[in-house]
Amino acid sequence: MKKILISIYLMVTFFLSFTGSAYAYLDPGTGSIILQGIIGTVAAASAAIGLYWDQVKVFFRAIFSDPDQNISSEQESSTE
Repeated sequence: MKKILISIYLMVTFFLSFTGSAYAYLDPGTGSIILQGIIGTVAAASAAIGLYWDQVKVFFRAIFSDPDQNISSEQESSTE
C-alpha cells in the first residue's frame, strides 16, 4: 500500500512539474467567488458542528477517556 501511495505521489509531482503556461485571465470577480466559497464552507462546517456539538463531545470523550473510568461511571449510573 505504501509503495502505491509513493508511486502516485511521484506521478502527480512529475506531471505537475512539467505544465505549460495557460495564458488564462482571472478577473477580480473570480477571486471574490472563490473567497465566498471558502467562507461559506467554513460557516457551514461551524454550523454543523454547532448543531451536533453534544454528539461530537460524546464521540471524542469516548475516544480519549480512560476505559476504567467509563466502566466505573457506568456502574455508578446503573445503581442510581
